[in-house]
Formats: sequence, structure tokens, C-alpha cells
Amino acid sequence: MVDNEIKEFLEEKAEQYNTPSFIESDPVFIPHQFSLKEDIEISGLMAATIAWGNRKTILRNALNLISLMGNSPYDFIMNHREHNLEKFGGFVHRTFNATDAKYFIRALKNIYCNKGGLESLFAGSATPKSVIPAIVNFHEIFFSIPHPERTRKHVSNPAKGSPAKRINMWLRWMVRRDGRGVDLGIWDSLSPSQLSCPLDIHTGNIARRLGLITHKQNNLKALNELDTNLREMDPEDPVKYDFALFGLGIFEGFHKLDEGIGR
Repeated sequence: MVDNEIKEFLEEKAEQYNTPSFIESDPVFIPHQFSLKEDIEISGLMAATIAWGNRKTILRNALNLISLMGNSPYDFIMNHREHNLEKFGGFVHRTFNATDAKYFIRALKNIYCNKGGLESLFAGSATPKSVIPAIVNFHEIFFSIPHPERTRKHVSNPAKGSPAKRINMWLRWMVRRDGRGVDLGIWDSLSPSQLSCPLDIHTGNIARRLGLITHKQNNLKALNELDTNLREMDPEDPVKYDFALFGLGIFEGFHKLDEGIGR
């Protein structure tokens, strides 16, 4: 049972950070540059995939990656030829490099041509209560064509115990539609109630401090525990609390957390 004081505190912090001013310094800035549904999906997925490390570097490299697709990612993916992929030769973001970028383009073309697109793929394999089975299926389909083994590490798989932080973050962008202007909410076939919280070191540390997680590692077991507690607080939109947990972890830290609870 989640303490009411903790719920009220997280509601307050979610309100504070779920604002358009959050966008320009966050990877969600990338899909906000587009209006075509498929461009939003693809640019968002690419940005989320490389969303680790310095935030300014993430944004710069994500914009570069999209520019290599002529700033029309869906058109590029559907109509490119192999020689068009040569321009990615110098791309690198930490361990994600040109080999990975080229494969993402091939895999996404397969999904749009043969699987009905990204929304259809996820909606068709999610359960009424969770997107986790859909993420497992996405991983399987994504690597169903010949692929470099190295690229597997860039697409998380909950079947292996991963909390799939970056994919869950991307799904939050695609599904949540609360009118606040941050999440894009372009997918109608999934509900915010099915989403899982993007769990990383920042959200995990804050969640443990609040008693929302007892598991020591940021794995699927910890995510399931966190999701259960967040859904108790708001069954219809549990992932809105990601704004609070992430904001506290990145911008405020434990001292602000201690000031906020029991004040």
C-alpha cells in the first residue's frame, strides 16, 4: 500500500516537470520536430535508442542521425537503396555506430513493409494490462532478418530480464496524451494504463528511497514492483509519475526529496 503522502508528493512533482519547458533539453525534442505519424515514430525510436550519456550530446547526435535520413526518416527508410546507407559511415554515439544505424533502417523497413508498422506491431502483442510482451515480440521481429550480432545490445529484451528503459520511454511518448504538450500521444490502439515506467539509475534510486522498489538491481523484477505501486496510485495513467521520479533524480536529488516528504 503506497502512502498517501508519497502519492501527493509525486503528483506535485509530476505536475512540475510535465511541462513544455521540459522538451528542449530532453530526447523527446526529436520527435516533436515532425508532424507525420511515421516520422514521429521513427525519429522517436532512434532518439530513444541512443538516449544515454550527456543530454546535449544525445540531442546533437540524434539530430545528426535524422539529418542523414534527409530529415524525412519514413521516406528514407521506405525508399532508400543500399548505396544511400554509405553516408552513415562516420556516425557514432558511444557504442552505437554506423553498423547499428544501417541495420535499424533495414529492420524498420521490414516492419513497415511486412508487419503493418510500429503501432500495429506493438498493439497486436500487448496484453490488456502490459506492454512488456509487446516489447519482447518487437525484439524478436526486429531481429528476424539477417543482422549483426552487435546490434542486439541496442534493443532491450525483457525476456532476458531487462527493464527496457529506452523502449518504455519511447512508448510513453507515443501513447500518453494528457494535453500537457510533452508526450505526443499519436497511438490510439494502446492505453496509458498498459505502459511501464522507464526505469534507470535515476528513477530507480528515487523509487527505492520512497519505498516503491525493494529489489536492489534495476531489472525486470524491480520494474514489475515499481509498476504495481504506480498503478495503485493511478491505474489509468501510472507512467505520469515518471516525470516526478526522473525530475527528482536528475534535477533535485535526495536532499530535495527529504525536504518534500514530511514537510
